[in-house]
Amino acid sequence: MNSRPSKPLVHTDKPQYQQALMADLLNSGFSADAASALLALDADMFHHVRRVMKGDVPQSLLDALGTDLETTQFHALSALTRIRHGYGRAAPDEPTVGLLAEELAVDPSRASRIASDLVERGYLARAVSQADGRRSVLDLTEKAGKLFEAFHMAKWQRMMRLYQGWSTAEIVAFARLFAKYQGGMAEQYPPAP
Repeated sequence: MNSRPSKPLVHTDKPQYQQALMADLLNSGFSADAASALLALDADMFHHVRRVMKGDVPQSLLDALGTDLETTQFHALSALTRIRHGYGRAAPDEPTVGLLAEELAVDPSRASRIASDLVERGYLARAVSQADGRRSVLDLTEKAGKLFEAFHMAKWQRMMRLYQGWSTAEIVAFARLFAKYQGGMAEQYPPAP
């Protein structure tokens, strides 16, 4: 007896959770067009976040620049910059392996291995803390600074190509609406203390 289903397992209808979300959106006062647009936006945001988190965006740029770094290593250098300048943090701080682990959400031994590899490659240097001479801090080297400069230039070259066909009105509206979206995200998902 053949136990295979008579229909293929490819789903052509919206998943059940999307149908439930559509009903919730409609019941919350959103129009059918707005609800459909929000569901489509959610799907697009998933792909965007995945592209960033998976590392497709930075790795593509790193490859184009011919670097010897992997995405995780570049994320570590970026994390150390955020720590040093206080981006997304309460205040600037001296970057340590412990803070790197916290910023990357990895265990300290993993952060230590990443930092050691970046020291060996010449992107980081270990230094003595100005605040506490017993503590070791991580400083970006000139090589890392040049990498960030080249990375940002390469990123902006692609961004200019990405927006090339957009009208001024579309760019201005997108920037304004994205800032509004980011403000709402900050309210709904405040950073952990």
